Amino acid sequence: MTKTATKASTNKQQEIQRIISKLSKAVAQHKLKPGQRLVEAQIVEALNANRNHVQSALQRLALQHIVTIEPNRGSFVAQPSAQEAREIFAARRVVERGIIENITQQTIQDNWPKIELHMESEQQVTQGNDRRAIVSTLSHYHKLLAEMCGNTVLKEMFENLMVRSSLIVALYQHNDVPSCQHNEHQDIIDALKEGNQALAAKVMLKHLQHLESELVLDNTQSTATDLVMALKEL
Repeated sequence: MTKTATKASTNKQQEIQRIISKLSKAVAQHKLKPGQRLVEAQIVEALNANRNHVQSALQRLALQHIVTIEPNRGSFVAQPSAQEAREIFAARRVVERGIIENITQQTIQDNWPKIELHMESEQQVTQGNDRRAIVSTLSHYHKLLAEMCGNTVLKEMFENLMVRSSLIVALYQHNDVPSCQHNEHQDIIDALKEGNQALAAKVMLKHLQHLESELVLDNTQSTATDLVMALKEL
């Protein structure tokens, strides 16, 4: 393969990944709803993207169970079943326990300014009424831990589970205030700061069980939002 062909291939993969990241972020932030149709032309318009790249991105998201592709109907944001919701949280308990076990006391010290800034953001946002901002900030806490753990495989597994969890929350969490709580997050950080990974893992498992217990696992349907507007807001 020539250098020109290699560069073209690299650029194509980077563009496909950009589209995947944008769509995943829109789902994670609840800007795209479970079951919502993903019209290729609208994605092309919103992201100023090539249609072939959009199709490739949707196919990859389908492999990650974030999108479903139905013959003769098109692509849709995945709409996980109640059973899948239970399985996602079971997987999160395994993966996030592994993440906690990879975070040392030194890791906390090295990342303390970043952690402190995030915890302050949590405290501020949870005092308000912006549900989307609360969900986004509290979810970012889990992402922050995954980034700090130093295990790329765990981080990749977590990222997929987190986007799929966002779909589950959008479908099955009916309370107005997100159940992912700032004080539980602080307890985990406190334990890790003391070097007590066992306690931190125990609190994390209890925290995830709490999140799952807040779900009403029925066959709820969600209302679609404007696709172009959702993507342009990112």
